[in-house]
Amino acid sequence: MEDFDVNIDHATHSVGGGYGHLLRRLTHVSMCVIPLLYYMFGEQISGALDVTPTQFVSLVCISILSLEALRLKFGIVVIGQREYESNQVSALAWGTFAVSVALLASPTMGREGVESGVFGIPIILGLCIVDPVMGETKRRTEGLSTAVMIGLLTSYAVWLTCCFLLDTPVAAAIILAPMTVLGELPRTNLIDDNATMVFFPLSVLILIYPWM
Repeated sequence: MEDFDVNIDHATHSVGGGYGHLLRRLTHVSMCVIPLLYYMFGEQISGALDVTPTQFVSLVCISILSLEALRLKFGIVVIGQREYESNQVSALAWGTFAVSVALLASPTMGREGVESGVFGIPIILGLCIVDPVMGETKRRTEGLSTAVMIGLLTSYAVWLTCCFLLDTPVAAAIILAPMTVLGELPRTNLIDDNATMVFFPLSVLILIYPWM
């Protein structure tokens, strides 16, 4: 979980120091490929294991969470993780769970192929892009206001790009983009922002979807 001090330099609290912090950021951004692979090639990938795409997502999520349980049992931390993650659920595990739920629960509007990610793709890209952007902004500036402003601009850029490329409803983008940023703000030991940055927009989407 992130420290309550918004100005803390997380690189100094990462296993591996600056290199570990960089690896963590790169891992975050690289997760952008997950929704693209799922919506574009999910049938082919899951078919190789003789399961459906949703079953494949479930299997991967359960496997990673099982490994996380073993990691916690033995107090293991690996390069890129924060020191405090030795005794609490890691950001990676929370992110895996949240991304899996988004893939399984995001409405497809009856579309096929990559366009079926009309909501799932921007929700997950919001986590993968907005979170590191806000995190690095907080490292380099004083206070939270600048990070929130840049986070909003980044989130709207993600959502409006999806409006153009995937025909995501503009009204949904206007409403849901700020939810991604809002999900980065809570500071609690109960859940990581890697989850709330997905669950906030996904929850609001589920509530407004019947009106779309």
